[in-house]
Amino acid sequence: MENTRVYSQKKIQIFISDRRLHLVNGSKIIKTFPIAVGKPQTPTPTGTYQIINKIVNPGGILGTRWMGLDIPNGPYGIHGTFRPDSIGRAVSNGCIRMYNNNVEELFRLVRVGTTVTIGYTKA
Repeated sequence: MENTRVYSQKKIQIFISDRRLHLVNGSKIIKTFPIAVGKPQTPTPTGTYQIINKIVNPGGILGTRWMGLDIPNGPYGIHGTFRPDSIGRAVSNGCIRMYNNNVEELFRLVRVGTTVTIGYTKA
Protein backbone atom coordinates (compact mmCIF):
# COMPACT_ATOMS: atom_id res chain seq x y z
CA MET A 1 0.00 0.00 0.00
CA GLU A 2 1.33 3.41 -0.98
CA ASN A 3 2.17 5.99 1.67
CA THR A 4 -0.45 8.79 1.59
CA ARG A 5 2.17 11.51 2.07
CA VAL A 6 4.19 10.27 -0.89
CA TYR A 7 1.02 9.83 -2.95
CA SER A 8 -0.11 13.37 -2.24
CA GLN A 9 3.17 14.67 -3.69
CA LYS A 10 2.36 13.22 -7.11
CA LYS A 11 1.40 15.78 -9.70
CA ILE A 12 1.13 16.06 -13.44
CA GLN A 13 3.04 18.64 -15.47
CA ILE A 14 2.03 19.20 -19.09
CA PHE A 15 4.19 21.14 -21.52
CA ILE A 16 2.23 22.18 -24.59
CA SER A 17 5.21 23.18 -26.75
CA ASP A 18 7.03 19.88 -26.00
CA ARG A 19 3.82 17.85 -26.27
CA ARG A 20 4.87 15.92 -23.18
CA LEU A 21 3.15 14.98 -19.94
CA HIS A 22 5.31 14.29 -16.89
CA LEU A 23 4.16 12.44 -13.79
CA VAL A 24 6.18 13.94 -10.94
CA ASN A 25 6.61 12.84 -7.33
CA GLY A 26 8.02 15.74 -5.30
CA SER A 27 10.72 17.07 -7.63
CA LYS A 28 11.45 13.75 -9.38
CA ILE A 29 9.97 12.85 -12.78
CA ILE A 30 8.54 9.32 -12.52
CA LYS A 31 7.23 8.91 -16.08
CA THR A 32 7.05 10.96 -19.28
CA PHE A 33 4.43 10.42 -21.96
CA PRO A 34 3.90 11.90 -25.46
CA ILE A 35 0.59 13.75 -25.87
CA ALA A 36 -1.57 15.63 -28.34
CA VAL A 37 -2.80 19.11 -27.40
CA GLY A 38 -5.36 21.63 -28.58
CA LYS A 39 -5.21 23.03 -32.09
CA PRO A 40 -4.70 26.81 -32.53
CA GLN A 41 -8.47 27.43 -32.83
CA THR A 42 -9.16 25.49 -29.59
CA PRO A 43 -5.97 25.67 -27.52
CA THR A 44 -5.34 23.71 -24.36
CA PRO A 45 -5.89 26.13 -21.43
CA THR A 46 -2.82 26.87 -19.32
CA GLY A 47 -2.89 27.08 -15.54
CA THR A 48 -3.07 24.86 -12.48
CA TYR A 49 -6.02 22.51 -12.13
CA GLN A 50 -7.09 19.29 -10.42
CA ILE A 51 -8.43 15.96 -11.59
CA ILE A 52 -12.13 15.99 -10.65
CA ASN A 53 -13.27 12.62 -11.99
CA LYS A 54 -11.97 9.42 -13.54
CA ILE A 55 -13.96 7.25 -15.95
CA VAL A 56 -13.12 3.83 -17.39
CA ASN A 57 -14.26 3.37 -21.01
CA PRO A 58 -15.98 6.78 -21.35
CA GLY A 59 -17.14 6.06 -24.89
CA GLY A 60 -16.95 7.92 -28.16
CA ILE A 61 -13.60 9.36 -29.22
CA LEU A 62 -12.21 9.48 -25.66
CA GLY A 63 -10.31 6.20 -25.81
CA THR A 64 -10.22 3.85 -22.86
CA ARG A 65 -9.83 6.34 -19.97
CA TRP A 66 -10.95 9.87 -19.04
CA MET A 67 -9.59 12.09 -16.25
CA GLY A 68 -11.68 15.25 -16.08
CA LEU A 69 -10.07 18.56 -15.07
CA ASP A 70 -11.66 21.50 -13.25
CA ILE A 71 -10.91 23.90 -16.12
CA PRO A 72 -13.66 26.54 -16.50
CA ASN A 73 -15.82 26.40 -19.64
CA GLY A 74 -15.06 22.68 -20.04
CA PRO A 75 -15.28 19.83 -20.12
CA TYR A 76 -11.55 19.40 -20.55
CA GLY A 77 -9.60 16.32 -19.62
CA ILE A 78 -6.75 13.93 -20.13
CA HIS A 79 -7.98 10.99 -22.17
CA GLY A 80 -7.05 8.20 -24.53
CA THR A 81 -7.63 8.16 -28.25
CA PHE A 82 -8.51 5.78 -31.03
CA ARG A 83 -6.44 8.05 -33.34
CA PRO A 84 -2.87 7.19 -32.33
CA ASP A 85 -1.58 9.18 -35.33
CA SER A 86 -2.73 12.36 -33.54
CA ILE A 87 -0.24 11.99 -30.66
CA GLY A 88 2.55 14.57 -30.89
CA ARG A 89 0.34 17.04 -32.75
CA ALA A 90 -1.86 20.05 -31.94
CA VAL A 91 -5.21 18.65 -33.09
CA SER A 92 -7.65 18.37 -30.17
CA ASN A 93 -10.45 20.67 -29.03
CA GLY A 94 -8.33 21.58 -26.00
CA CYS A 95 -8.07 18.23 -24.23
CA ILE A 96 -4.86 16.31 -23.68
CA ARG A 97 -4.83 13.08 -25.68
CA MET A 98 -2.65 10.08 -24.87
CA TYR A 99 -2.09 6.64 -26.34
CA ASN A 100 -4.62 4.31 -24.69
CA ASN A 101 -1.95 2.13 -23.05
CA ASN A 102 -0.26 5.26 -21.61
CA VAL A 103 -3.48 6.80 -20.28
CA GLU A 104 -4.37 3.47 -18.66
CA GLU A 105 -1.01 3.46 -16.85
CA LEU A 106 -1.37 7.09 -15.75
CA PHE A 107 -4.97 6.44 -14.64
CA ARG A 108 -3.71 3.79 -12.20
CA LEU A 109 -1.03 6.11 -10.79
CA VAL A 110 -3.13 9.20 -9.96
CA ARG A 111 -6.31 9.91 -8.04
CA VAL A 112 -9.07 12.50 -7.99
CA GLY A 113 -7.54 15.65 -6.51
CA THR A 114 -4.15 15.26 -8.22
CA THR A 115 -2.75 18.66 -9.28
CA VAL A 116 -2.26 19.20 -13.02
CA THR A 117 -0.14 22.13 -14.19
CA ILE A 118 -0.34 23.08 -17.88
CA GLY A 119 2.18 25.47 -19.43
CA TYR A 120 4.00 26.06 -22.69
CA THR A 121 7.57 25.21 -21.70
CA LYS A 122 9.56 24.02 -18.70
CA ALA A 123 10.39 26.86 -16.33
